[in-house]
Amino acid sequence: MNLREYTNAMLPAIENKLQHFVDRLDEPRVRAFRDMLTYHMGWTGEAAGPEAQGKRIRPLLTLLTTAACGKPWEPTLAAAAAIELIHNFSLVHDDIQDDSDLRRGRPTVWKKWEMPQAINVGDMLFILAQAAIVEIGQDHSADTALQASKIIQNACIALSSGQYLDISYETRNDLGIEDYWPMVSGKTAALLAACTQVGALLGGADERDQEIWHNFGHYLGLAFQVQDDYLGIWGDSALTGKSNESDLVAGKKSLPVLFGLGKGGAFAKRWAEGSVKADEVGPLAEQLTQEGARLYTQQTADQMTDLALQNLRLAAPKGEAVFELTQLLLRRQA
Repeated sequence: MNLREYTNAMLPAIENKLQHFVDRLDEPRVRAFRDMLTYHMGWTGEAAGPEAQGKRIRPLLTLLTTAACGKPWEPTLAAAAAIELIHNFSLVHDDIQDDSDLRRGRPTVWKKWEMPQAINVGDMLFILAQAAIVEIGQDHSADTALQASKIIQNACIALSSGQYLDISYETRNDLGIEDYWPMVSGKTAALLAACTQVGALLGGADERDQEIWHNFGHYLGLAFQVQDDYLGIWGDSALTGKSNESDLVAGKKSLPVLFGLGKGGAFAKRWAEGSVKADEVGPLAEQLTQEGARLYTQQTADQMTDLALQNLRLAAPKGEAVFELTQLLLRRQA
């Protein structure tokens, strides 16, 4: 099967499984709370639908990995749902921490219902993810389910640690490019590596192959984050669904920013003067381009992509659908 055939089968099953967990809140007293979750997941509210739901990259990658290992993907649905719920928990909290108004082209949860309830929405998504992890044991042995749980929990520790570094970096002026990789390895790569490692585990792969799949997901995550940093400054906000002002205005130490600071030129001088205003974003983005940050960021994304593909070829030389998805992810404009 090719990627389209898999996607046509997998995406409805993923949505059904996610709704299965969110429906645990379907009782009168908390129905308004459930509506907040269904809004964030893209199922309800203005402009609800596929665009608002996002691409469901992580559960798709998890299921495709299991399929590439030669096993049926349906018994991996609970694990895939758990990872997607964790991802969405992190998005809700990330939007608060970044003061972001838009997510997937719509107002963020905290903008609609204010910060206290948005925190509660994120917390509930994380709790429902734990319920999904428990369900892995319904289709797999207790030992396998426990291994999958450990992989996902370790990814959560790395995810929150990476987010801590990301936020703490905003007020630090002693950082170099070498500080970038531990941060993005946690906040982005860890969860994608969990997708591929768990998918391989539940697909019956041995420890060696699980490690190769993990490495593929890790480098895929790094490439994805570097590309995200690129789009965060030079992307089209109409395509990305979020403002490309936010990274510079928020003082994010993204890869192009750290590159520019390392150059010690006009960009670094302006950065040292204090917070960037929205009307300065365009000129500063152009200054970064002139200093080589744009080219460097794209070349680094290409390097990480090559490492991801090298591991994928080792893990699944005939995994055409995973190759297709990888190419789509790393050539995206949004």
